[in-house]
Amino acid sequence: MKFSLNANALRAWDGDVLIIGVLEDKSKSTFKLLEERYGDSITKNLTKQKFTGKSGQIATFHLLQQHSEEATFVVGLGETNSLTIESFRKATSLAVKQSKGTEGKIGVLFPWGNIDKAKEIQAVAEAVRLCLFKDERFKSKTDTQNTPSELEMIGVESIPEISLKNVSSTCAGVELARELVGAPPNQLSPEALATEATQLSKEFNLQLKILEQEECKKEGMGAYLAVAQGSDLKPKFIHLTYKGKGKINRKLAIVGKGLTFDSGGYNLKVGAAQIELMKFDMGGSAAVLGTARAIAEIAPSGVEVHFIIAACENMINGSAVHPGDIVTASNGKTIEINNTDAEGRLTLADALFYASKLKPHSIVDLATLTGACVIALGDEVAGLWSENDELANDLLAAATESGEGLWRMPMQNSYKDGLKSMLADLKNTGPRAGGSITAALFLKEFVEASTPWAHIDIAGTVWADKDKGINPAGATGYGVRTLLKWILINNGKDSTND
Repeated sequence: MKFSLNANALRAWDGDVLIIGVLEDKSKSTFKLLEERYGDSITKNLTKQKFTGKSGQIATFHLLQQHSEEATFVVGLGETNSLTIESFRKATSLAVKQSKGTEGKIGVLFPWGNIDKAKEIQAVAEAVRLCLFKDERFKSKTDTQNTPSELEMIGVESIPEISLKNVSSTCAGVELARELVGAPPNQLSPEALATEATQLSKEFNLQLKILEQEECKKEGMGAYLAVAQGSDLKPKFIHLTYKGKGKINRKLAIVGKGLTFDSGGYNLKVGAAQIELMKFDMGGSAAVLGTARAIAEIAPSGVEVHFIIAACENMINGSAVHPGDIVTASNGKTIEINNTDAEGRLTLADALFYASKLKPHSIVDLATLTGACVIALGDEVAGLWSENDELANDLLAAATESGEGLWRMPMQNSYKDGLKSMLADLKNTGPRAGGSITAALFLKEFVEASTPWAHIDIAGTVWADKDKGINPAGATGYGVRTLLKWILINNGKDSTND
């Protein structure tokens, strides 16, 4: 999709779909602009529809004869004092979903500059493109529905060029993550994830290292390999590296959980566990690869980013790990596996220790880790655990700017008692109460104490049962925009100030 700016007044704009945002307390001034284009009949029509500019309101006008556009959508943004970047996203997605099936050029006129013009425009552009995403790769017949090819921001003379430059890269990363999560497990295997990483490395000149099973054994990755041993498919440990130009000020590591299918092992998922959806248990790795694609295309200088995935399946065969087995992770700690369905943290244990050995300034992991996080925060907000305030605040700021829900949760160290084992250094699960917290405390055991680390549980946000905002039903691509913003925040930091 092409993105452009148009400094002309509304009355001179020409296109196919027009979206106009209205502030509730300033609706009269916007209505006057509409009257200049359409005449006073449009105000009468809006009044008849009881449209006031309240958030969530939308009024639709089709095929106004004196103008070429097929449809005009007037959307409410609410009061000025409650306006946020998210208000722009929500209003845009509401109108775009109503306009599906049209093609050509979309024009958007919002009250630009009330918050930050560049951020507003970037958010609107991302919302338009991501709302139009549709994954039909596995259908025998695809929907030939038209989609717009151009988006034009009306009444805008100029903004920083990077605001629109980053939109395509960001959205491409989100779309890649959505496609990876949405793919069925017979298509997206550990090897397929490794192939995707290989393609990214070739297309964007990223460094790539893939550790095969024997190499992982040499690294002592007993926790990760214990999970993989129940599958006929070989594990793939993926390490992609992006190095920006110039002096490297920050070195970052991002670790994504990569279970391409999770049966639960001998603690088989039953009942309401929705085993058929366990293809999305690699949502963390999808976000990692989507972010790698986006950051490689944007190509910020001064930052080095390591993207790490311990990919495998959690299956059941004669070689599968038993409940009660004791394994040794690569940092030498022994783990009693009291639940084979708590496998993600076992793969992350070795992946986090591997990341720690790279000596990065910060490590962030993303994982569809616990049902407890879904119970606590629902399907729109991911959980964040970190003992480093600066890292946590940077991630929360990145999530807010990107429009992805994120909430900081407690690292209640007294709960670590629940992970005590009679036979090993620790168990892989604690009591049911506080399950997402004990999961984070388990992961903490495999990160160097001196390295700032954050864990993000995306179990609730990785998948949507129905359309929500800019996310269509299905895979959301959650995490790509937050990670991307976080990397760019770190891009401006100098390691000499640490």
